[in-house]
Amino acid sequence: MSQALERSEGCWAWVVLLASVVTQGLTLGFPTCIGIFFTELQREFQASNSETSWFPSILTAMLHAGGLGMCFSFQSSITVLGLYFTRWQVLANALASAGVSLGITLWPLLSRYLLEDLGWRGTFLIFGGVLLHCCVCGAVVRPVPASVTPEAREGLPSPSKRPSRGCPAACGRAIRRHLAFDVLRDNVGYRVYTLGVVWMILGFPLPHVFLVPYAIRHGMDEQKAALLISVIGFSNIFLRPMAGLVAGRREFAGHRKYLFSLAALLNGLTNLVCVASADFRVLVGYCLAYSVSMSGIGALLFQVLMDIVPMDRFSSALGLFTVLESISILISPPLAGLLLDTTDDFSYVFYMSSFFLISAALFMGGSFCVLGKKERQGPWAEAKGAVPEAAPEQGLATEDMDGPEKRLRVEIMYVTSV
Repeated sequence: MSQALERSEGCWAWVVLLASVVTQGLTLGFPTCIGIFFTELQREFQASNSETSWFPSILTAMLHAGGLGMCFSFQSSITVLGLYFTRWQVLANALASAGVSLGITLWPLLSRYLLEDLGWRGTFLIFGGVLLHCCVCGAVVRPVPASVTPEAREGLPSPSKRPSRGCPAACGRAIRRHLAFDVLRDNVGYRVYTLGVVWMILGFPLPHVFLVPYAIRHGMDEQKAALLISVIGFSNIFLRPMAGLVAGRREFAGHRKYLFSLAALLNGLTNLVCVASADFRVLVGYCLAYSVSMSGIGALLFQVLMDIVPMDRFSSALGLFTVLESISILISPPLAGLLLDTTDDFSYVFYMSSFFLISAALFMGGSFCVLGKKERQGPWAEAKGAVPEAAPEQGLATEDMDGPEKRLRVEIMYVTSV
């Protein structure tokens, strides 16, 4: 194990990190520029806000659920960081997510420039060539030695058992192997976090989709409106590594899930500022405030998942996590578009975003507090109840009480990784 960890944090790990930065900038950063094309597509196809909203929602949902090719790129770039980094894992995740910020900065500017010269069809053709650079980043990744923990080995099927025949049985085995339904069933922290994030995502992507149309509706120049998204991305280039450095400190190791909940709460509150005015200076201030909380969400989203789920099950847990997340991404913009068509007021879109973010943050923060309290009380109550029975044989009592107590603590750390 020590040899694998030593090799995993070698010089090549930083090359892989650079490839992950580029990959996440190309894939996760790309959907944020779709708001630039919202008005153009609406005009081209004479579509309503609800109908046009299906375009960014399907694109982003398939990105997370496993389609369009971009999903395989960004999921592998996240998973591989957990294998290459141990001591600097939080910082590596934050730096990789800074690639998303770089993409958020550059994609809108490139989109606006190409849209004026080539139209939306020619622009998408150029985008296809740019996204092919993910293949180069994938070629950088090399295998990392890994050891299988005893807990994981016990969960593997015995080689002597004959597999069940038939397509349904094969599909069932594949689903159980690649989607972590067992983790969802047994790990309470994973259930809380997944449900909270799925609820949060119903509101989180809305500003990226509707901020530019909102600004244009209120008379802002299209160039200035596109610049707002770039302000968010440029700020995150510096804020995400800073958030990673803070969250990576030893004293915050057991509290990163609370920091994530706080970031989601602040993100929801900042959306309420956006509806106060559509003036360019006010919206720039909103984008800067929004970037602070967004940097915390971006830097900690997958790191908290690594803290909650054991690394040998992380890739499967990430797959189920993003599939469920994609459902929210798919329905969120069309719901907001339908609300906009009904009310003809962009303010309700941002109110909707704030509601989902704030309620999700309160749910996750409160649930994690309750789970943490139960964890602290569990071993203490067990040890307290065991003392009177073991009193007659004091020497044996110490040995017996220490053993189960230590084993209980190890099991709890395996489930929550805190």
